Amino acid sequence: MHVLETKVPPPIVAAIFGLGMWALATVVPIVDVSASARMVATLVVAIAAACFAVAAVVSFRQAKTTINPVNPDSASSLVSSGIYGISRNPMYVGLVLLLVAWTIYLSSPWSLIGVFGFILYVNRFQITPEERALTALFGDQFLSYQATVRRWL
Repeated sequence: MHVLETKVPPPIVAAIFGLGMWALATVVPIVDVSASARMVATLVVAIAAACFAVAAVVSFRQAKTTINPVNPDSASSLVSSGIYGISRNPMYVGLVLLLVAWTIYLSSPWSLIGVFGFILYVNRFQITPEERALTALFGDQFLSYQATVRRWL
């Protein structure tokens, strides 16, 4: 176990990576794209991000289980329907899509480094410990779910 596992909430991690992406975009060349096209693309991806995140939170609320990512061993039920039938981690998919929308807004392909950094961080320090906790809590039920639904998409 590592000291960073499930300690920093993923939205904060995403914000930190987003700041890094902005800083990088200020020093590397940007892609010249019309403002209107960039805004439309940003909005479309941001709406997709919001849909994933909201659907995930609604599913957790309906199941009356915690959405707190800092304490995954307090989950009271395994949610595997709705958006969780598409992705085991739709909240994190939403954050990734939000960072992709930010990349589009920044017009900086180099800022995609932040998206991949976020994915690597969340895989290692959030999802892996969550999966250990869910396996301990729900055993074969979680292992079966894990075998049928992808981690991301």
